[in-house]
Amino acid sequence: MLDQTTTTAAPVNADRLKAMMDGVTVFGAGSGGAMTRLTLSREDGAARDWLKAWFADHGFTHKFDGMGNQFGLLEAAGAGAPTVMVGSHLDSQPNGGCFDGTLGVISACEAVVAVTEALKKRGSASRVNFTVVNWTNEEGARFQPSLLGSSVFAGSAELDWALDRKDGAGISVREALADIGYAGNDHVPIPDALIELHIEGAEALDREGRKFGAFTRYWGATKYRLAFLGRQAHTGPTPMAERRDALLAGAYLIADLKAMAGDYGLDLHTSVGRLEVFPNSPNTVPAEAVLFIELRAAAPDILAEAEARMLADVDKAATRAGVGHEVRFIDRRIAGAFSPGLIRLADEVSLSLGETMRRLDTIGGHDAVAMSAACPAVVLAVRSRGGVIHHPTEFTSIEDQAFGTQVIADMLYRIATEGLDTVIGEEART
Repeated sequence: MLDQTTTTAAPVNADRLKAMMDGVTVFGAGSGGAMTRLTLSREDGAARDWLKAWFADHGFTHKFDGMGNQFGLLEAAGAGAPTVMVGSHLDSQPNGGCFDGTLGVISACEAVVAVTEALKKRGSASRVNFTVVNWTNEEGARFQPSLLGSSVFAGSAELDWALDRKDGAGISVREALADIGYAGNDHVPIPDALIELHIEGAEALDREGRKFGAFTRYWGATKYRLAFLGRQAHTGPTPMAERRDALLAGAYLIADLKAMAGDYGLDLHTSVGRLEVFPNSPNTVPAEAVLFIELRAAAPDILAEAEARMLADVDKAATRAGVGHEVRFIDRRIAGAFSPGLIRLADEVSLSLGETMRRLDTIGGHDAVAMSAACPAVVLAVRSRGGVIHHPTEFTSIEDQAFGTQVIADMLYRIATEGLDTVIGEEART
């Protein structure tokens, strides 16, 4: 927890924080720490119901919009006052971990409660209202693209287009929302600032023995859903020279992407994280192989160059395997920077709690990335053991969870008592 000599204006309750985490983890939990809570699944619906009940028990007004984004509103300052939104997402990867996303929602709940308790104890008025958020489909594991709910909320994606996205079974977002009872129509305005807490998902903090960091910038990403199109045939009698193996082309491209990343050192990440093969039978030459390709880089010129090289490699792989190809979907996310004012505030608060904040890049996407175009936003990070993320062994100690939550609570307390424009400056008025 905090050092005994450290004082804070709005102390968080680590036992309460742990109880909340334990309470929501049962929905989708598996063996060995595994979590499978795909967005808009029945498990996700149960976790949402749990959060809805928590909002009701703690005086929050529960709302959910057309994308099923879930909000808990606390009008601490009255109508018309600025609003600070805090939170993350409850959906997980298949066979993922328990902390990715979920910690951000739970810490938001605890931080807001700690601040309101402190304000009440001191008889102080708040200058801002608070909203806790659980975004829909951050992970992009079931529906693509990722960051779907926050992108619609921020205005960078159309609602009807997003609702029409389908999973591998042909179920649309619209249908899945209705199935779990979260097809909403509430209107929640864009906040005046957004703060998100996340496990780092890399090993810088753990390696250096640090508790806390802030992502100052985010990498860009270009994501393709690309299909190689071959010809179905029997793997026994069909001569090797006559086969038009779509999966073989995919294998060539996957190897080329790995080799290309090596040419850029630490400046480019490439991957094929998902592969869909048809008809996917052991004794049938694949007629179709769909690759979910990702290119990530901080520099726009590197990202553009990598995309051009990838497309050339696609042509080469198709020619080599004797198959065709087609692009079925492209998602682009530009690189950028988070709010300097919120980063500065997090730095000041962390230092006051006895820790020097580590400045970090985020290579993965977060909802705060989508929201950065709409309001000042930041993602804060606590260490994950070994840098593990998207895996059942993902782990962040309760002490580190509480520290990150305390940073958020103290940030919110300063904003509530001093005013958002005073704390983060000109950003609050643009």
